[in-house]
Amino acid sequence: MLCAALVGAENTPGPVSSERSEGDAEGDTRPATPRRRPAPELPPPPAAPEPQPPVPVTEEPLGFTGGRPPPETLPPVEQVPVPDRWRIGFPAHERYGRQYPGEYPYTRGRWWDPYDLNALKGDYPLLGQHTFVDLTLQSDTLVEGHRVPVPAGVSAERANSEQFFGKGEQLAVNQDFRVTFELFHGDAGFKPRDWELRASPVFNVNYLATRETGLVNVDVRRGTDRVDGHVAFQELFADWKLADVSPYYDVVDVRGGIQDFVSDFRGFVFADSEPGLKLHGNYASNRYQWNLAFFRQLEKDTNSGLNTIFKDRRQNVAIANVFRQDTIWPGYTAQLSVHYNGDDASRHFDENGFLVRPANVGDGRPHDIRVGYLGWAGDGHIGRINVDHAVFEAIGRDSHNPIAGRAVDINAQLAAVELSYDRDWLRFKGSFFWASGDRNPTDGTARGFDAIFDDPLFAGGPFSFWQRQGIKLTDTNVNLTSPFSLLPSLRSSKNEGQANFVNPGLFLYNAGLSGKLTPKLFCELNANYIRFQETGPLQLVLFQRRIGHEVGVDYSLGLRYRPLLIDNVILVAGLAGFTPLGGFQDIYGARTLWQAFAAATLTF
Repeated sequence: MLCAALVGAENTPGPVSSERSEGDAEGDTRPATPRRRPAPELPPPPAAPEPQPPVPVTEEPLGFTGGRPPPETLPPVEQVPVPDRWRIGFPAHERYGRQYPGEYPYTRGRWWDPYDLNALKGDYPLLGQHTFVDLTLQSDTLVEGHRVPVPAGVSAERANSEQFFGKGEQLAVNQDFRVTFELFHGDAGFKPRDWELRASPVFNVNYLATRETGLVNVDVRRGTDRVDGHVAFQELFADWKLADVSPYYDVVDVRGGIQDFVSDFRGFVFADSEPGLKLHGNYASNRYQWNLAFFRQLEKDTNSGLNTIFKDRRQNVAIANVFRQDTIWPGYTAQLSVHYNGDDASRHFDENGFLVRPANVGDGRPHDIRVGYLGWAGDGHIGRINVDHAVFEAIGRDSHNPIAGRAVDINAQLAAVELSYDRDWLRFKGSFFWASGDRNPTDGTARGFDAIFDDPLFAGGPFSFWQRQGIKLTDTNVNLTSPFSLLPSLRSSKNEGQANFVNPGLFLYNAGLSGKLTPKLFCELNANYIRFQETGPLQLVLFQRRIGHEVGVDYSLGLRYRPLLIDNVILVAGLAGFTPLGGFQDIYGARTLWQAFAAATLTF
């Protein structure tokens, strides 16, 4: 078998031996094989394509893109790099035709449309790919009428005005135009902003009409009405992210400039917009939030309540607080806080000519106040019960209290709690508020609680007569209560005066009901029973031997209507009455007081 294989191999045609000469190859008549076939000729190179015109872009972005429109043409190739991913075009499409307008995909935005894509509302970057602009325009209009106790004055408006108390009906109109400009870096839809610049100038016009002289101005020749205007910066700050402290977008930020700050859940101690420096951040997937802030207060404009243009108040405020979510119970957030108020001695008259620092009561000597606040507050729910509470202790010193006529040590307390229960679209609630009072105003210890700059949302908030109105104490230039405050602090002005810890204190008991009558209409009802804790400071200031503890009953109705189901148009109306009881009657008489107001907020 081996021999046969060798013979077969010799007769099998194969490749040309390397020993064969070229002449032998020319005479070779054997059939061609793949290895012996000549190489095929290469085809000629294709001709260069004729140049094509650029492809016009027929698809446009869905919104207003600002000053950076998309390209009008693209190169005629299959793949094109797109340097601006925000302004990619979409085909024109109307799902149901123009005869059926609505919120559908591919809706085209316009520069005046805040709902759809708009570069003015932060939907498209205006610088690079990560720097955005957000412009907000807001109009706040308020018309309010009320009756409060006012004196007839020495120069009465009407002849033969023999009674001590005059006509207390007043009409107030306030108009604010607010412009907020934000420039920020970072896609805030996914992570905190890297940095932000914000400015919010406010343009105010206000009008007040009264029925007695000496109310709109210390000069009775100014009459009974007043028109005033003011321009202020309520926000003017820069915010910078210092560090990311976890992979869950926990950060540390620093913010400097005029900024809003509310130190507790309900604004019992400090709620204002002031220049300062704030270091803030969060931790553990936002379970902890903390703030460390210092503010140098500005003077306030008397008639608008807004900041002056960088006029120093000579008052320092420092605040530190920390929040923890799901403390003990899921859904309950606890807060611990420390406040410091350092208010230097000064002399200041308000825009209407009234002395407000020091308070025009007692000996009226300029004085320093140094006071600290320790607080514990909570907000959330424990099971089905909604809980909101706060407890504060104020400790410090007043170098010369005008009512006590001497230096006093400060030791005062505040406690508040609100419990509520939700059933369907209704919320049933009950509240209690206590601010300690001073039994002996001349003993060297001031025990009446006062805040730094409060604006509490509690027991009816702005719908409550007691909380919304400022009631002057007779024969003095101090307030029994200041506007938008629950405290009977006897201070000359919440905006421009100094805190006063020699005051009667307060007990307030509240019952309320709130609910969404429709998706557009919210309603709130509240009734408050109010009484003084102590009356010694009132007796001393008014030289009145007997003043009862009962203040009165405050009852209010508030309505909030959103006709478009969004916050761009909000209409608010409130109606409240106040029925005086023994102590209030001893000071002001038994006439029922009231307020009615309507407000409209329009936002772009």
